[in-house]
Amino acid sequence: MTSNEAMAFVAKEGVVLVSAKGAVPSLTEAIVGEPIQGSWWGHPKSHQIFAILQVLTESEDILVCRLVQGKVTLVHRRLWPALVRVAKRFPPAQVAQVRQEHTPSGSHVNREVPFPKWVPGKTSEQAGKMDEQEALNALGPWTRSAAAAQKKTSRKVRAR
Repeated sequence: MTSNEAMAFVAKEGVVLVSAKGAVPSLTEAIVGEPIQGSWWGHPKSHQIFAILQVLTESEDILVCRLVQGKVTLVHRRLWPALVRVAKRFPPAQVAQVRQEHTPSGSHVNREVPFPKWVPGKTSEQAGKMDEQEALNALGPWTRSAAAAQKKTSRKVRAR
């Protein structure tokens, strides 16, 4: 898979996990065309995976966050209005943008841009015109289980 093919995969799916297993497809497994056991760093195509992830995570069309199950998630720009419309259904950390910065020492540091600071104005306008159910449908069926889990967590917190 090339970077362009990976971008097309994310655009088609809308929401994908970088490497975790979960309610949406895994990009790393799509890149190699098979399930990955353990860390993708140990896979024979790890250099290809890394190069593709670099391109996608630096793209202006991809939001990197921890939306699905708190795992690193890529959300294509076409779904940003839907995400903004229903962002209140998720903990703030899950809708914060995660940006990887390279330090002068050569290491990488994750920086978070809180929601809604990362949201472009046009995206907010589009979100305001969406119905909540339309937004949930656009994001996909995984949102039903995420919403149920969030309600369950909220009830536990209130019970304390």
